[in-house]
Amino acid sequence: MGTIVRFEPSGKVWEVKRSMTVLDAARRAGVAIRTRCSGKAGCLMCKVNVAIDVDGILGEPTLAECNKLGISSPQGLRLSCQTLLTGKTGTVTVEVPEDPLKELIRRKLAEQEEDRLW
Repeated sequence: MGTIVRFEPSGKVWEVKRSMTVLDAARRAGVAIRTRCSGKAGCLMCKVNVAIDVDGILGEPTLAECNKLGISSPQGLRLSCQTLLTGKTGTVTVEVPEDPLKELIRRKLAEQEEDRLW
């Protein structure tokens, strides 16, 4: 058994048996994470929030990630393209923020629905 990755808010779960990035695991699980730099820590669009249930599941922040985000802890805000899942047994929860375009559309639809009520 490897690392169980739970993506929120979608609730999708993926098992990682070998070392890979959170971005790769998300793609295999069918979870969309925005990126433009092809995983080179250049665009900062793939930020996710990582909550660890068991120590040792995530690799330490890379130098590029530390420089871009100013972090030193494997928990909290991370770049999914740089965050390595080690494949060790355990569970990690990855919170993927809503795409800004989807959020705008959702808000506009909610406003239209509210206007119809009046």
